[in-house]
This record gives sequence, structure tokens and C-alpha cells, in this order.
Amino acid sequence: MPRVIPPDPQIMERRRRIGEQIQAARLHANLTQQDIVQRTGMDRSAYQDIEHGRSSPLLDSLLRIADAIGVPLADLVRE
Repeated sequence: MPRVIPPDPQIMERRRRIGEQIQAARLHANLTQQDIVQRTGMDRSAYQDIEHGRSSPLLDSLLRIADAIGVPLADLVRE
């Protein structure tokens, strides 16, 4: 089994910022976390981990979240 390399602090910070951007877009659209998980079919704890920067979401998940919020993907991951 391949060894898992933990992310460095810079990656963790970028994850956190992306999570904040996702949360800000969701709140701007007047949506709750429950609204997002219902629209995407995601597990609530998985979605919360993304918003809090605790996980590295798959591209498919980011696309579903962007569609659920009604924004372009680029709005969620801009730096």
C-alpha cells in the first residue's frame, strides 16, 4: 500500500480558504448546509469537513457543490 504523505501547512491553509469561500458563497445564496447536502447527495459530515478545510474534496464533489449553490466552480476555488 502506498504511503500517505500528510499535507504541508501551505496546503492546509489553502484548503481552509477554499472552505471559507464555499461557506461564503452558500451563505450569500441563503442556503443551509442541509440544503447543500440534499441537492448534492453528499454526506453532511463530509460537506462540513470541506467547509472547515479538514478534507480534500474530489473535483466531482466541488462541481456538485458549485451547481447546488448556483455559482461557477472558479468562484469557489479562486486564490
